[in-house]
Amino acid sequence: MNTSIDRILKTEFSEIMEKNYIDYAMSVIIARALPDVRDGLKPVQRRTLYDMYELGIRSDKPYRKSARIVGDTMGKYHPHGDSSIYDALVVMSQEFKKGLPLVDGHGNFGNIEGDGAAAMRYTEARLEKITEEAFLGDLDKDVVDFMPNFDETEKEPTVLPVRIPNFLVNGSEGIAVGMATSTPPHNLGEVIDATKAYMNDPELSTAQLMRYIKGPDFPTGGIVINKDELKGIYETGTGKIRIRGKIEEEKVKGGKVNLVITEIPYPMIGMNIGKFLLDVADLVESRKTTDIVDISNQSSKEGIRIVLELKKDADIENLKNLLYKKTRLEDTFGVNMLAIYNGRPETMGLKAILKASVDFQIEVATRKYNTLLNKELEKREIQEGLIKACNVIDLVIEILRGSKDRAMAKRCLVEGDTTGIKFKSRESQGMAAQLMFTDKQANAILEMRLYKLIGLELEALIKEHDETVANIYKYEDILESRDSMMQVLINDLDEYKKKYARKRRTEITNAEEAVYVEKEAEEMEVYFLMDRFGYARIIDTATFDRNKETALEENRFVFKCKNTGKIVVFTNTGQLHSIKVKDLPFGKFRDKGVPIDNVSNFKADSEYIVYAASQSDLNLYRLVFVTAKSMCKIVSGGEFDVSKRTVAATNLMEGDELISVIKFVDLKNIIFQTKDGYFLRFDPETIPEKKKTAVGVRGMKLGAGDVIENVYYTRIGQEVTIEYNGKDIDLLKLKAGSRDTKGTKVRT
Repeated sequence: MNTSIDRILKTEFSEIMEKNYIDYAMSVIIARALPDVRDGLKPVQRRTLYDMYELGIRSDKPYRKSARIVGDTMGKYHPHGDSSIYDALVVMSQEFKKGLPLVDGHGNFGNIEGDGAAAMRYTEARLEKITEEAFLGDLDKDVVDFMPNFDETEKEPTVLPVRIPNFLVNGSEGIAVGMATSTPPHNLGEVIDATKAYMNDPELSTAQLMRYIKGPDFPTGGIVINKDELKGIYETGTGKIRIRGKIEEEKVKGGKVNLVITEIPYPMIGMNIGKFLLDVADLVESRKTTDIVDISNQSSKEGIRIVLELKKDADIENLKNLLYKKTRLEDTFGVNMLAIYNGRPETMGLKAILKASVDFQIEVATRKYNTLLNKELEKREIQEGLIKACNVIDLVIEILRGSKDRAMAKRCLVEGDTTGIKFKSRESQGMAAQLMFTDKQANAILEMRLYKLIGLELEALIKEHDETVANIYKYEDILESRDSMMQVLINDLDEYKKKYARKRRTEITNAEEAVYVEKEAEEMEVYFLMDRFGYARIIDTATFDRNKETALEENRFVFKCKNTGKIVVFTNTGQLHSIKVKDLPFGKFRDKGVPIDNVSNFKADSEYIVYAASQSDLNLYRLVFVTAKSMCKIVSGGEFDVSKRTVAATNLMEGDELISVIKFVDLKNIIFQTKDGYFLRFDPETIPEKKKTAVGVRGMKLGAGDVIENVYYTRIGQEVTIEYNGKDIDLLKLKAGSRDTKGTKVRT
């Protein structure tokens, strides 16, 4: 008989989704995307380096196929696909991405222009010397904890015993769930100097530490131009670093000068170099500049060399500013020094990172020297036993000869038990009863070979014992004295600096913002007209005044703007599209104009325009936003003064859309009308002001399946009558209500 009972557990689906999503997010954050501040490595990097260490692929050994490394790492430690492992291996070998490459790659490992590495079956790799010394050294001395791998068949280190602040030296980039890390690389020598200074005085401020770390040191060089902002970035761990490429002037025949780009901003590496070349070509084609005759990319393994050939008497300074302003030759590196610290993600400033690194180095060194001390204490115990045994060797031999088995001899040596042992005299038996060797000493004596009795061997044993005693004193001093511990760590850091530090590549300075002087058209006021089909055009004010009534009647949007300004349009999808007025046709009143999607990112097939206005005009007002699901808010118009062609103007819930945007000017009433015939009139001042990224608040309670169909506004002293289902409705005679109520059903 089956006695089992099926049980159905009822629970909220949202609770299960929330729990599972949190578990997934934490898994990505902790186990994949973010580095540990102690060793500056993500799990995939740590596992790859450890696997190479386990395989014995040292810097002085032959290269091994990357596929062998990737396969072994995936099979033992990182079951997340071979591409992530190989990508990590490739990046750790690329000098243009890492301030301190950790892997010595052999073969095609990609280049700075974005060409990818060859397949893993073709490339080979081995560890760099510094990786062996500063990242993987002392793993055999119990310096870090080990944990079971994914299938509990192997052990892997929870963190590598890195002896330098690698999180700063190599930087890190990674996207987790709801958070991302972006840490720039730094100069190894400067980081070591700052670490030593912190060890000597943990009370140093961020500004004092920056005497040693001037700023980021990108492997691509370049020029950081906002030096004064670096202190704030290093204190908070977040901010923006502005970087420019380095341009040199090169004189050529005929009195001409070429501009040669020899260093690029770090964010420009990869495909962005090709985009830079296209952007320069666009500047020439659009006649933003007529000074450039030709552009060629002459970069090689020796370094970056992009040559711009200029016409004679070109305005070089203005052209440089144009390149900085209109291309990625000046770019921004967003800093967010986020890392795993004490098992949780934390954004850390410079001092906090150095503290975490030094604390970890002290922990590693403490465990190392405790291990070494215990070994030396064990050696001393055995050495002292052997020396003592040599001094009474005749008695020891007499014990061994008189014993029936090993156990009997050992009991005599350890416990002084002479039972059953034949001695030559009672005096020998009495002396044997007083030996009292330790268990380890007795085992060493029983295993001692006869050649150890030779005079020179005995002298060597005594010398070795003296060295052991000296080591014990040294290790105990290191473990008991902070000054001694710090000196050991500083000596190691000095050695790494001497062997592996290099000169700074990135220049740190303050520079004025690039100002490109473009010949502008004479500024004047014009009128923007857009009809219901989305065709837009510009006319002058005199033409508008002569055709004002017709213009207002035939066009959906009509407003005044500057010919040097911008137009912004809000769409039902919550997007804001920006359009330069000069990109619109300027002509006669009856000219057709141009479709708005031809001069913007507006997608006429998937969105429609809710509102349009002059961008500069918006800065003076607040805007009221209303969606079909009754979400509403007020947003300062200044938030929409953006440089991008397209941005999100509001945040919409799934299935919702924007249906109304209007300036908040003298508004007295706002009236919502739903599809099912409910009207709600309330004071618009009760709508809270929010950021453009906010969803807003509920303006009206809607029935199931009901949506807001129309939004009406009345201004001070204004009466508005609408026709609804063949009936005229005076909006001001509707019963006034409160926001977030159901409203009144209008029956027809």
